[in-house]
Order: sequence, then structure tokens, then C-alpha cells
Amino acid sequence: MSYPQIIHHGAIHGVTGSCHQLQMTAQHSLLIDYGLFQGAESLGNSGEAQKNQDISFSVDEIQALIVTHVHADHVGRIPLLLAAGFKGPIICIEPSAKLLPLVLEDAFRLTFNRDTRNVERYLQCVHTQIIALPFAEWYTVSGTQTLHARIRLQRAGHILGSAYVECEVTYQGSTHRIVFSGDLGAPFTPFLSPPKSPERADILVLESTYGDRTHEDRSTRQTRLELAIDKALADHGTLMIPAFSIGRTQELLYEIEDILHRKSLSVHESLNVGEDSALPMNWPELPVIIDSPLAKRLTAVYRELQADWNDAAQQRLSAARKPLHFQQLITIDTHEQHMQTVNYLRRTGRPAIVIAANGMCSNGRIVNYLKAMLGDPRHNVLFTGYQAQGTPGAAIQKYGPRGGYVELDGERCSIRAGITTLGGYSAHADQVDLLNFVSGMAQWPEQIRLVHGELRAKQALARELSTLYSTRNHSLDLQIPVS
Repeated sequence: MSYPQIIHHGAIHGVTGSCHQLQMTAQHSLLIDYGLFQGAESLGNSGEAQKNQDISFSVDEIQALIVTHVHADHVGRIPLLLAAGFKGPIICIEPSAKLLPLVLEDAFRLTFNRDTRNVERYLQCVHTQIIALPFAEWYTVSGTQTLHARIRLQRAGHILGSAYVECEVTYQGSTHRIVFSGDLGAPFTPFLSPPKSPERADILVLESTYGDRTHEDRSTRQTRLELAIDKALADHGTLMIPAFSIGRTQELLYEIEDILHRKSLSVHESLNVGEDSALPMNWPELPVIIDSPLAKRLTAVYRELQADWNDAAQQRLSAARKPLHFQQLITIDTHEQHMQTVNYLRRTGRPAIVIAANGMCSNGRIVNYLKAMLGDPRHNVLFTGYQAQGTPGAAIQKYGPRGGYVELDGERCSIRAGITTLGGYSAHADQVDLLNFVSGMAQWPEQIRLVHGELRAKQALARELSTLYSTRNHSLDLQIPVS
């Protein structure tokens, strides 16, 4: 067998469970991400769900785990890897090294149990195994007489600390450059600079989440967000925004702070959950509620990482503004406070913005808000992120406008709340961005493997890539892995 070889252990039938194995020799491999399956991919039939949880490779041959970024669909299975005995380095960019333990603490509790001693033991392993790298510097991961392998992490522009991975493998005198895109970002993303293409690649493993479409104008998305909030105020109800705790939550806060700043709002200091009056509200009195202990902790780390923010965000800081810590912002910690807030907003109809995990409504505190308020037309649900097939979020998007229903925690919930999907907020590159990522290379890949997308998105992107290559008379080995 010739090396290197690439084996895909996830993100081939959809957009979750990202995991790719770069087999450099028969005994030496790199693992790029080890993410959680979500939605329909986590269910499956005939043992498929269990298969997704099983480790289908030898842990002993994994030289290193490389983390592109800390979203659960890229890191959520790491607890299983550690439990199986993986003791190698976990390599990521410096901001991710600070964020990863927080995300994994949550994953440990979900995967195993809430025993504090066990969680602390696993987290100690994580801290010991993490190697934090700066962007754009080569790092040697394997060196023998016959094999030399090094990696370089470059800005992916997806969330803070996100990277794509350049792997240079020299085996028996032959050198190959393999690039794993991870999740690529789009222009006009708060805090982040957009990704730049690598100089070259022999093989490119490319995400395709939005390979079949282009985003709505991202430069005007804040205006559309403002209109959605205005509608919630007019309806005298709560605007519920499902959002993952890292990335989307911080971006939304950044945008909302700017809206508040432009309107020169007075400060609303707190939400008195004991007050029973349903007073008319307006922007100066509008509470912005983050109901997620994990999101609160991650947002605090985002603030610590201000040196990594882009120029536009730095300008706000220079103007003494607090994009992630403005005074109308309220955070909910305990479960008791959470349920008090849910019941108060349900009962009073007092307008508020609630941002809660998770982003696809499959679990987390957003579910209690939805169960309490989906049946009331005073309230609104705003989707700003991708909803994978089989998730409650996708069902609400599809059936909500028809006056249908969704099952949440086994309960059938009628949908009478307003349902809005706001384009332009995806943290993923769209079709044009993905094509530009390829065409921006000085040496185009001879082989491209499309992963992390629904089949229709992969097929659409494949057609566009084939057309792009034909315009240059370049040959292309285009693959859509199925196993």
C-alpha cells in the first residue's frame, strides 16, 4: 500500500461527527478532529448510532490529535478517545487551547457522568496533553529515518481559534502536502479576519456545508437582526435565539451591542423575575439574556483573548465600548434561575431577547423556552445558524410557518410563535468562498475530497469545482467519500 492514505470516520453523510485520519505509514497516523454526531446522524438504524460512538482505529498508532476548532461536532468525542487510552498530544491554536477545556468539561459530563472527581481527572489529562501553537509556524509531529511529518495551522475565520491544517508528509523520499479545511469562515465575521488560501496542496479535504448556495448579503445582516428584534417588541413577547455556546453567541452579542450603541440606549441593569406586570417595552428597556453557564464562561474567555480580535473589534475597544459585556446583558446561572426566567417571560409577555443553547434545539436550555412559548403567537423564534436534518430546529423551520408542531422531550408542541430564519449569519464559507479558497492557491490540488455537507451541497460544489478546473484545463480527481 502506498502512503499517505486518508480514512474518514465522520462528516461524510452530513455535517457532524468530523474526524479524518491521515495514515502516514502502517504504524503512524494523525487524527484531525474527533467530533460528535448530531441530529439524524446520531440516531441511525441497525446499530448505526452505536457504530458512530465506536472507535474504529487503533489508538496506539495515532501520533497526535489535531483540533481545528472547539465546536462539539469537531471535538465532542474526545472523551471517548481519552477513555480508550489515547495519551498523545492534542494540538491546536493558542486561543483554542484556552477554550477547549471548557467545552470538553461539558462533553465529559454528557458522555460519562457528573462525578466531579472523574471530570477533574479527565480535564487534567487534557491540560497535560494540549500543545498550543501560534498560527503559521511549522511543527514536527513525527520524525524517523523513513518518515518526516510536520503541520502548520492557518487562520480559518470560522470562530476564534479556528484553523485549517497543512500537513507535509515525507515518506521514503516522496513528499505530499495535504490540507484539511476544518470549517472555513466567511467575510464580515465579528472578531475574525477571513481565511487566506494556502500556497498549495496535493490533496484538499474540503468542507461543503454551504456548497450549494451563497449567503445573503452579510454586510446588511445587522439591519435584518434589528428588524427581527423590532418585531418581537411589537408582538410584546420574547425573541428566542437558539445558538451554540461558542462562536454564534458571541457574534450575536457583538451585533446587538452595536445596535444598542447606535440607538444611544439607556441601560437596563437587571430583569426582576419576581415582577408580575406586563409593561410595554422598548429598546432602552430590553433585556438581553444569555441563559447558558457554558456560554457565560466561554464569553469570559473571549474577552480575555481580546488581543486576537480583528481590527474592527479593536476599534470598539479603543472607544471604551464593551462588545461582550454591556450593561443590558443578563446571564442566567442556576437551573432554578433558568426556570424562573422561562416562567416569568411565558406568563408576562414582557419583551426580551433570549440566547440559549443549543443551536439546533436538540437539547439544552433553549428546549424549555420553546416548550413554554412556541404555542403563543406573542413570541418569536429566530434562527441564525444551520439546522441539520433530523434536529428539532430543522422541524421548527419547516413546519412552523405552516402552523405545525414539533416534538421536544417527547412532547408534541404546537407552533404558533413567529418563525424567522436570518441569512448572512452563518460562520461557514458559502459556495463562492469555497471556490475562492481553491482558486486562491498558487498550486491547485490534484485531488479534492468533499466532506462535512449534505449530499446535495457536495454535488453542487463538485459541479462548480469541475467547471472551475476545466476553465484552466487542469485535471481533478474529485471524490465524495461514502465510507
